[in-house]
Amino acid sequence: MASPTPPSPTGPFRLLGHRIPYVEGPLKVTGRAEYTDDLRRPGMLVGKLLRSPWPHARLLSIDTRRARAMPGVVTVLTGERYPTPFGVLPITHDETAIAVGKARYIGDILAAVAAVDELTAERALTAIEFHIEPLPEYADPRVGAEPVAEPIHAPGLRGSNVQKEVVQHFGDVDAAFAQAAFTARVRCRFAGVTHAFTEPLVTLAEATPDGRLTVYSATQVPHYLHRTLSEVLHLPMHRIRVVKPEVGGGFGGKSDPLPHEIACAALSLETGRPVKMLLDREEIFYTNHGRHPTENVVRIAMDRDGHLLAYDIEALLEGGAWSSFGTVTTYYNGVLAMGPYRVPNFRYRGRRVYTNRPPSGAMRAHGGTNIRYSIEVALDELAEHAQLDPFDLRSRNALPPCSTTINQFRITSTSFLRCLDAARRASEWDTKFRCLPYGRGVGLGCGFYISGSNSPIHFTPVMPQSTVHLKIDMDGGITVHSMQADIGQGSNTLLAAIVAEVLGADLDRVHVQRVDSDVSPIDIGSYSSRVTFMMGNAARRAAEEIRARLVNAAAELLRRPPSELRVGHERIEVADQPQVAVSFLDALHKAMENSGALTASGSFSTQKLGGDFKGARAGTAPAYSFAAYVAQVRVDSETGMVTVEKVWAAFDCGRALNRLAVEGQIEGAIHMGLGQLLSETMNYRASRLMNPALLDYKILAPDQMPEVEVLLVGEDDPEGPFGAKEAGEGPLVATLPAVANAIYDAVGVRCRELPVTPDRLERLVRARRAEGYAWKEDR
Repeated sequence: MASPTPPSPTGPFRLLGHRIPYVEGPLKVTGRAEYTDDLRRPGMLVGKLLRSPWPHARLLSIDTRRARAMPGVVTVLTGERYPTPFGVLPITHDETAIAVGKARYIGDILAAVAAVDELTAERALTAIEFHIEPLPEYADPRVGAEPVAEPIHAPGLRGSNVQKEVVQHFGDVDAAFAQAAFTARVRCRFAGVTHAFTEPLVTLAEATPDGRLTVYSATQVPHYLHRTLSEVLHLPMHRIRVVKPEVGGGFGGKSDPLPHEIACAALSLETGRPVKMLLDREEIFYTNHGRHPTENVVRIAMDRDGHLLAYDIEALLEGGAWSSFGTVTTYYNGVLAMGPYRVPNFRYRGRRVYTNRPPSGAMRAHGGTNIRYSIEVALDELAEHAQLDPFDLRSRNALPPCSTTINQFRITSTSFLRCLDAARRASEWDTKFRCLPYGRGVGLGCGFYISGSNSPIHFTPVMPQSTVHLKIDMDGGITVHSMQADIGQGSNTLLAAIVAEVLGADLDRVHVQRVDSDVSPIDIGSYSSRVTFMMGNAARRAAEEIRARLVNAAAELLRRPPSELRVGHERIEVADQPQVAVSFLDALHKAMENSGALTASGSFSTQKLGGDFKGARAGTAPAYSFAAYVAQVRVDSETGMVTVEKVWAAFDCGRALNRLAVEGQIEGAIHMGLGQLLSETMNYRASRLMNPALLDYKILAPDQMPEVEVLLVGEDDPEGPFGAKEAGEGPLVATLPAVANAIYDAVGVRCRELPVTPDRLERLVRARRAEGYAWKEDR
C-alpha cells in the first residue's frame, strides 16, 4: 500500500492532517473490491419486481396463478404476505415492501417474483393480472395542500395530502420588517433531482436451514435495515445478519431501508434459497428518495448599516408517495437558514405534501441546499440595494464562535470570517466584481451545515450513536470493527488513520473489517455528515484505552513510570530520552501476558442540545461547518450557455484529518451542486417521470467541471476528533448561489427557477433587453 504524504516538520500529527491514500484504493482500482453484485451463492434465484403503471389506484384483486404455474418460477409475493409498514423515521411508517390495498405512484411495487433466471422472472411478471379502481391523481403539491377527495395516505392536515407542517416563530418578525431600511423578497422553484450514484441498488438475501437470514446490501444504514427487516419479517434481530460490502456511492439515496431490500429478503424466506435482486437504472429513478422539488419564498429585512433584522420563510415541498426523511427535511428547510449569520428574528412555515410521484427523501445536504440558494441570492439583492459589497454584508453579520442562534443552535467553532477573507483574496474579488466585461462575472455564495444530527432517529433503547471495537493479537495486526458505512467517502481510511495515529502504528497494521451485524458494534450509519465526528471520537477513545495498556506494559519493561513515556512511531519511548524505547510488538506481547489479545471499545454520544419547543432538536449538532465560495463564469447571452471557469472554495471543516479526502469531497460536491443548478431535473408529465435514464438525466460532463481551488481554513473544533468537523454535505450548499450570483454579475439577470438551462437563461436575457435594460454592455 502506498504511504501517505510525509508530514511537515511543523505538523502536530504523523498521519492526520496530511494526504492519506484510501486503504481500499488498490482493491478498487484493480477490480478486486467486492460489491454486492459480485456475490454468488449456490442455488441462487433471481428476484424481480412488478411496478405499477398507474399513478393512483385501488387494488381490487391480484391473480398470480398463471405466474406461479410457469416452469422455473419458485414463488410470487404480493403485499398481503408482509403488510407491516415501515420507514426510516419511527414517527412515519407509511411504506410497505409491496403495495397493500393501493398503488400510490407509477413505479410502486405490486408484486415480487423469484425464479431460476432473469428471463423467467420477467415473463412471470407479465403473467400477473390486476383488477383496479382508478383514483384521483395528485401531481401538484399546491393542489394536495388543500382538502382532497381521496388522500394518498390517511388524511393529512384538514383532509389534505399534507404529510408534515412546521411553524416556528422567534422574536418579532413583523416589527423588524416595519423598521427595516432595506428588504428583499425572493421566490424560487427547484426541480427534483436524484443521486445518480454509480453502483445500482442491489441486495442478496439468504435464508438458511438454521433459521437465520443473511442480507447483503448496498446500503448506507446497515443498522436501520437490520431493524426494519426484523419489524417487517417478524424475525428477532439476532436471527438476522446484515452485511454491507463495498458501496459505489450513496449521497443519501441508500440511507433508507428500501422496499426492494425487504422484498428480496421475503423471497428468500419463502423459498429457502438465496435470492439476488439487482435494480436497473429506470427502477432506481422510481425508487428515488432524491432532493424534494421545492418552492420557497424568502423575505429578509436589513437596517441601514447592513445588519440583518429578520428572516421570514415559507417552503412547499413535494414529498412524493412516501415520508422517508421528509419530516426532518421539512424542518431543515427552515432551521438550516439560521447560519452562518446572526438573525435576531425568524419565522418559518414549511409544508411537505404527498404526491403520486416517486418518493423524495435525503439527498446530500438535504433541507439546506434549496433554502441556502434563496437566502444567498436575496442577500446579494440587499447588498446591491444598500450599495454594499457582498463580502462586506456577510462579514458584518457573521455568527461569532461560542454563540447561540435565536432558535438555540449552539455554535462552538467557526472560521467563517477566515473563509470570507481567503475566498476574497484568492479570487481577486476586488478587481473583478462588477468590473469584468459583459458576459463575464464573479459571484459569492456561503454555506452552513451540521456535523451530525445531535439526536439519533431511534431513542429506545438508549445507546451510543457510534461504537468502535479494537482487537490486537500477537501478530501485531490491529482489527477494527465498526458499523459506520463507508460509501466511497473514505471513512474506513480515516478510521484506520485515527487508530494508527493514537497507537503510533504504521497504517498497514490496521485492518478495518467490513460491516457485519454479527461482529460490528452499533453505528447508525452514513448520513447527516455524522461519521467523522461521531465515529472519529469513538475510535479515538477505543485506541486511547489500548494505548494506555501498551504504555503500562512498556513501563514494566523499561522500569520507568508510565508518566515518563510517550508513544512514538512503532515504539514507546522515554519522553526526554527517546533513544530509550521498546518496540510496539514488545510492548504488545508484554501487555498480552495475562490477558491474551488486547480488546477495547470506544463510543460516542452527543449531549442534549436545543430548546424545549416543538422541533427544537431539528438541526442541532455538536458542530457546524462553514463555507464561502466564489465562482467565476462566462455566459453566452445569445445561447444561454453558462461556463463555470473556476471556483474558489474556502471551507471550514475544523482540522482536515485527511486532506486528500476533504479536497475530493469538496470537488465532488461542487460537481453535484453545478448539476442541480445548470442541468439536472426529473421531468414529469403529470405523475409520469419522462426521463428515468442517465442518457436523458443531464449530469455535467467531465469537461464542464471548472477548475477548483480548495482553501481549507478551519481552526480546530473543541469537541471534534482531533479538531475535525464535517466535510461531506456542507461543501455542496454554497456552490449553487455562488454561480447564480456570478451569472447576475455577468449578464444582469436573477435566476428564480432551477435548473438554469440555456433556454431559460436566454429567455431571461432577451426579456431584459426587450425592456431596454443594459448591463455592463458599454464596457
